[in-house]
Amino acid sequence: MDQQKFNELLKKINEAKARGGVDLSTEEDLSLAIMNLISLEEHFFFTGMKTGDSSYHDFLDEARSMRKELLAKLIDRHEGETWCVSKHLLGATMRLIEVGNKLHSEGKKDEAAKLFSYAYKLYALFWGLRLKLFNTEDVKKIAKENQAWTLEDIVAKLVDCCDE
Repeated sequence: MDQQKFNELLKKINEAKARGGVDLSTEEDLSLAIMNLISLEEHFFFTGMKTGDSSYHDFLDEARSMRKELLAKLIDRHEGETWCVSKHLLGATMRLIEVGNKLHSEGKKDEAAKLFSYAYKLYALFWGLRLKLFNTEDVKKIAKENQAWTLEDIVAKLVDCCDE
């Protein structure tokens, strides 16, 4: 990342901090709740299909309604694909964490670490979009550039659940 782009990114970070209306600790908790609601939607779908009991799909609708309402607190629905991208970033993050946990418990720590790394990168992309540090077009550029500060580093500095 060249110095000008880096300075622009730092300016955006400082502007996000200065707005002060964003409680990132609470929003991080909310993002994790949304991940679990996405997971519940998937489980209710598969349980309904596997058991033939369509009442599980009613539970799916309830979980989906909650997820939509809560995601709207984090992401503006009028930002093109950002809404859907955010939902899928959180969903993929949750699944990678779950698979990583399973591999870790089976003693496959290297495989788990790789999946945890992927999960954190996706989570960092979510926060980059959420905080408008870049737009969806910038995601490809960020992924290709070798940066002194990675997006994960920036997110770690901005989203610290222990800093209340």
